[in-house]
Amino acid sequence: MTSSLAPTLVRYDAPGFGVGEVWLDERGRVFYAELPRPRRTGPGSEPGRVPSAGREPRGSARSEAVDRPPRPRPGSEPGHALARRLSAFFAGAADDFRDVPLQLPDGFHGACARALRRVRRGEVVTYGELAALAGRPGAARAAGTFCARCFLSPFVPTHRVVAVGGIGSYGELGVDYKRRLLALENVAL
Repeated sequence: MTSSLAPTLVRYDAPGFGVGEVWLDERGRVFYAELPRPRRTGPGSEPGRVPSAGREPRGSARSEAVDRPPRPRPGSEPGHALARRLSAFFAGAADDFRDVPLQLPDGFHGACARALRRVRRGEVVTYGELAALAGRPGAARAAGTFCARCFLSPFVPTHRVVAVGGIGSYGELGVDYKRRLLALENVAL
């Protein structure tokens, strides 16, 4: 008899930011995290929606994404210790989440994730510096692609990666969101 393993959904409230979600695999490793945003309404916004294919952070450039992850265990675990830590982080508590186990990709994207986890709270690096820390000097654009495709924030603090001449972008969440995350760490850009 085979058993079907299901991920655990941890949803958390981050006052002033919204609601975020973290998905844990059967070993308790984070494999997907969605930063908090205002509650969504309308089609496709149902609570506990499993991340769709193409948004999986597994593998370099998400090449190893599965068609659809298994259904989550019933409900969410808002009382989960990680939910409490995340809520506190978005309220300004100093937490680097380095002890949280992650399911990281192989290759350059995995190297970027591991390097970025070593960047301390309150510090920033440029895309070029991140590439060098990941063992590929000169691959600033690839480091930017990593940041854009990384769905493990804030465990992998992509908000700490900036452009040489300023703050840089932050995808669909925008530069103001990135500034707010940096302000939690007393970084002004």
